[in-house]
Amino acid sequence: MKALQKTKKNSKKERETHILFGVIDYYISTGKPVGSNTLKETGFENISSATIRNYFASLEEEGYLHQHHASGGRVPTEAAFRLYAEHASSANMIEQHEKQLFDALKETETKEIASFLQQAAESLSNLTECAVFLSAPRFDHDFLVNIKLVSIDHERALCVMISDFGVVKTELIHLDKKLSAFAIKRIEEYFHWRLTGHDKPENLEKEEEETAQRLYNEVMVRYIIGYAHFTDEDIHRTGFSKLLAYPDFHDPKLLANSLSLFENAQAVRHLLRECSSTGTAKCWIGKDFTPYTQTKTECSVIAYPYRINQQIVGAVGILGPIRIPYKKLFAVVKAFTEAISDALTRNIYKFKIDYRQANIGQPYLPQEEQKLLGQSQTMLIEDKSQYGRSI
Repeated sequence: MKALQKTKKNSKKERETHILFGVIDYYISTGKPVGSNTLKETGFENISSATIRNYFASLEEEGYLHQHHASGGRVPTEAAFRLYAEHASSANMIEQHEKQLFDALKETETKEIASFLQQAAESLSNLTECAVFLSAPRFDHDFLVNIKLVSIDHERALCVMISDFGVVKTELIHLDKKLSAFAIKRIEEYFHWRLTGHDKPENLEKEEEETAQRLYNEVMVRYIIGYAHFTDEDIHRTGFSKLLAYPDFHDPKLLANSLSLFENAQAVRHLLRECSSTGTAKCWIGKDFTPYTQTKTECSVIAYPYRINQQIVGAVGILGPIRIPYKKLFAVVKAFTEAISDALTRNIYKFKIDYRQANIGQPYLPQEEQKLLGQSQTMLIEDKSQYGRSI
């Protein structure tokens, strides 16, 4: 008798969950509150409107639905979306054009790993219509191939450093005086000569050469220090303008709060680090972001880890509103991470690239962050000291 009662209880719960997921599916596709008659007409014809209303009442008591108005339809709560996302994480809904994109990513051959990851992130953003952020290990035996200067005012210039692996770094440097466009061109020629050993600029005046030498030394010292002290994963971010298209973010305050999370490098880094440490898919919705930001964020993040030779080295996250097609996006992000894992594993070995990781799995505790300094792992694949001029 007890077993029969338990079976009936489970059966009722399953029907209730089925009703809830029907409400969420409709709300995701339309953005409109869902009434009993509406739900009945969208795949629940075998259930009476009265029975659906009873389920609605139960789901409302359990915190999964709420009504803006007494006579209006129901809207899923954050708790409902969390339950829905939990079930959606195993979905496998990849369309043919998406499969073709991921197959192309898998076959990519390049030693410009950083550029590959950035371009891949942009492809994922275009595919999902979400903002994308991605954590990456540090790829060793890289070296600078170009340095550019952009004059800002009479005291400052922006220095842009481009590496052989496609990494782009910027530094703000101090000037003794404003540089003319001609002087900047001459200094860049000097940088090129120092980096490559070719095409030494001719007829440099003493003051020009002294300025170029000082700036080169300053830039190289900053680059080497930043390269050597790898305490945080490199973060690639793109696609935040995609959020402007969502009606959910037409409220400037809600959009600003979500963008503040996306632009907070440490918060993003800790989200991705948590995903990497679990080794599986993660999803955060609404209040789940409380440990990472003080602002109210009505958005969601789906993240998956990716690997090099079966070892987790980073994670990929997409950020959108709470009302997103979770089944679709879980499947797409999973397939994306599998594609870049395959491409990275092959290219790392083909081009004999070493890499190292910052320490992962640390809790998001500000007082603990100093402990990350100096904690890193080195994974040597092959001694590449004979290849090129390494930093």
